[in-house]
Amino acid sequence: MLNIIRHEAVVEIQMARPPVNALNLDLLQALQKALADAVHEEARGVLLSGAQGMFSAGVDVPALLTRDRAGVREYWREFFATCAALAHLPIPVVAAITGHSPAGGAVLSLFCDYRVMAQGPYRIGLNEVQVGLIAPDCIQMALRRVVGAYRAERLLVSGALIDAEQALAFGFVDELTAVDQVATRALHWLGETIALPSHAMLETRKIARADLTRTYADIDALPIDAFVDAFFHPQTQATLQALVERLKNKAK
Repeated sequence: MLNIIRHEAVVEIQMARPPVNALNLDLLQALQKALADAVHEEARGVLLSGAQGMFSAGVDVPALLTRDRAGVREYWREFFATCAALAHLPIPVVAAITGHSPAGGAVLSLFCDYRVMAQGPYRIGLNEVQVGLIAPDCIQMALRRVVGAYRAERLLVSGALIDAEQALAFGFVDELTAVDQVATRALHWLGETIALPSHAMLETRKIARADLTRTYADIDALPIDAFVDAFFHPQTQATLQALVERLKNKAK
């Protein structure tokens, strides 16, 4: 489910749940543990990567639709807890966006310090609206702080998936490179960052990311129940069921 690769002072956490690194409950919990382990093992930086051509397809919708309300609530709490783990990580973390990164995959990247994305026919975005989901404010703010309020509004309300070049132009990602060089470039950025005077860098980073850490200071204070209510809205359920049917037909 995860490949853990040590690059001297940096730990690479590579998502490895074929075929599309869909975020199910087990993968979310594994990510949280891997992040905690990296800190415990005194890594100086973390690189979060995926498979070539696919960073993460986001939420495992087919699996989620089989769960009852308690199970859905458990899932979304773990999703927000994973965002919180990234938000509170005391060391720099870079997203090596190795391909497509819709919805939940894009969300995880927003909680990283820096984003390197593959050039080519790859798309990224918070397309929740297009699949019938509401993007809560605790997720919207992560996008606002990266691309600005107006651009975030336009992307969120339309549920747009944008290509790599647009993502760079909008500031959604920080640089583009060949798909087989994404992790290498991400490691290069981390290497330059951790080479800085550590006390000054880490304390400045802590101040700069205070909005994230405040928002995710208490997972149970987030609007999880309201989000679960919205998940079970008839229109949302119908849209998600239609999505699953399209995925089944595409796989045939």
